[in-house]
Amino acid sequence: MGGLTARPDRVVHELRTLMDQGIAGEHLGAAISAAIAPWIPHDALRLVGTSPATGLGQGSFSFWHRYERDLAAALLAHRHTHGDPHRPSSLVRRQVPVAVAGADERTRRTFAACGASCELRLLLRDRRGVWGLLGLVRARDARPFTGEDLRRAALLGPALMTALRRYVTAGPLAPTMAALPAGVIVVGADRAIRAVTPQAQAWLDRLRCGDRHGVHAWLADMFVTALAMDAGEHVRGPDGARPIICAPAARYGRWLAVEGQALDEEGTGDVAVVIQSAAGGLMLPSFCDWYAITPRERRVLELLCRGAAPKQIARLLDLSAHTVNDHLKAVFRKTGAAGRDELMAAFTT
Repeated sequence: MGGLTARPDRVVHELRTLMDQGIAGEHLGAAISAAIAPWIPHDALRLVGTSPATGLGQGSFSFWHRYERDLAAALLAHRHTHGDPHRPSSLVRRQVPVAVAGADERTRRTFAACGASCELRLLLRDRRGVWGLLGLVRARDARPFTGEDLRRAALLGPALMTALRRYVTAGPLAPTMAALPAGVIVVGADRAIRAVTPQAQAWLDRLRCGDRHGVHAWLADMFVTALAMDAGEHVRGPDGARPIICAPAARYGRWLAVEGQALDEEGTGDVAVVIQSAAGGLMLPSFCDWYAITPRERRVLELLCRGAAPKQIARLLDLSAHTVNDHLKAVFRKTGAAGRDELMAAFTT
């Protein structure tokens, strides 16, 4: 038993320090996989990051390693046609939010057709909400995941959440990439992209640039399709994921927001996916999640974003100027901002 205690400790240590090493985004998936593999052997990995403010949707950013496009596409099609008993909305209801997808015959055939046997899924959750999802895939000829594997995965949850938070907060505070105009992508009921505005095409070209952003070229298109599916399901039933994400500057050079909107009341027809730069109120909820901004600090920050001076904020919130300044100092410390100008550049540039 002593050996088992030492091994996860080493894995946890590696996960917590990975994001401090300045590894490029396109290589982080491989590094995370290498850290976890001695504790839970696997053949492919995906690690998706989100925030409680965004909810149980597609995630705001992700890291992938040896996860084949065919498998991702097959699982998405399977979910659309047959459902998925191990999606985040199901895992969140479990006391320990971990399960193995591929136990039923139909899903097992989907995995087998792509050379895989199953996927261990761990929802990353704490008392504040959901922060992401870990998926570990084993090849078709490998042994299935066991109850012991699930137990070991659950032990890694806190370290993975810490790693995701460190990744976001280590990124640039102010945008490092120019803003693009908002764009619209229309996805049909058959999950095919029907139309793309020139503005949206510019966004897709940027997101597909894997060498610069660590995003597989196929992942951007699949993400749009999945978000459109979420929009339809959200209209049709209470279990549908909220069709919106807010992605951090650490991943894309600036905060961006993507939302799916069904174009019919039943959610069975076309869906418009709107992609745009996120600023002010669009990014504030997720920003506060990642930087651990408290509710009181957030109220001060909201008013600051609206152009209020500290003395005005004090009057509006019925606080002393000293208390407002204390809240601002806490926000500066958490974000690494040197002052109000640098902080506001994150929300207004």
